[in-house]
Amino acid sequence: MRRLLPILLAVAFAAIVAAPAGARIVPGQSIAGVKLGMTKPQVKGVLGDPTTIAHGANEFGTFTVFKYFRLSVTFQGNQSVTAIKTTRKRERTRHDIGVGSTRAQVIAKVPGVQCFRTVCQKGQSLPGERITAFFLYQRRVTSVLVGFVID
Repeated sequence: MRRLLPILLAVAFAAIVAAPAGARIVPGQSIAGVKLGMTKPQVKGVLGDPTTIAHGANEFGTFTVFKYFRLSVTFQGNQSVTAIKTTRKRERTRHDIGVGSTRAQVIAKVPGVQCFRTVCQKGQSLPGERITAFFLYQRRVTSVLVGFVID
């Protein structure tokens, strides 16, 4: 047991230290280690192969979406990450805001956020700007998106 205890402590410490790095929302920058501007190979290097891949076109051109469990990564223009969206409860900001947080918690712990009826947003809705959107249903966050404003 004496030999096993240090190993168990080391494993527990590694799990605690590693969790925030992989389960993190950085407003205006990243979710789950995927950063805006990353390439497809870079995303696969962080998250592995996607469960499914969707292709399409919209008024802004062609796009690809990598889909993972409760997380999607969009490549508008098919070159680099333009948006990351999650409904994972484990993805949190450094102030513990994410899916399940209340509107009041978002307002209190996300500096510069502005809330409207069904969304709280950090960043300006101007083309090329980075935003973080906390989508709300019944005053609770249901999903979080970090992305570039396209239009």
